[in-house]
Amino acid sequence: MTGIAYEDLTPGQVIDLGKTEIDRDEMVAFADRFDPQPFHLDEEAGRNSVLGGLCASGWYTASLWMRAYVDHVLAGSTSQGSPGGNELAWLAPVYPGDVLHFQLEVTGKRRSRSKPNLGLVEITGTADRGPDRVLRFSFVGLFGTREEG
Repeated sequence: MTGIAYEDLTPGQVIDLGKTEIDRDEMVAFADRFDPQPFHLDEEAGRNSVLGGLCASGWYTASLWMRAYVDHVLAGSTSQGSPGGNELAWLAPVYPGDVLHFQLEVTGKRRSRSKPNLGLVEITGTADRGPDRVLRFSFVGLFGTREEG
């Protein structure tokens, strides 16, 4: 039996993807390679920016969410990738030592008309630091079905 399939995901369903603490060294190494803006690399530059301190690249935060999604949902599932999304918002800066709580909500779904063994699942992903939402995005996940369309 396969893990999560299209049939297992229902609109309104919320899946907890766990928590992670932001590791300063990992955060800076990511920024150094993928988003080398001064406020992501240097304490003083971060303090002198509108962000108020050394902070994570939004892409790093999104990557941490993606890892949690793979670990809690995609690994062993019928996932067939994603055609993309329509929203990505970095709502607040993320700092070393922050603890982020990741979740997803299934907001819609439909069977593919052209591929009956495939379903499209609309998902909103979020990351919260305590009561503050720091990341929100929506996308479509493609999942194989257990049953023929």
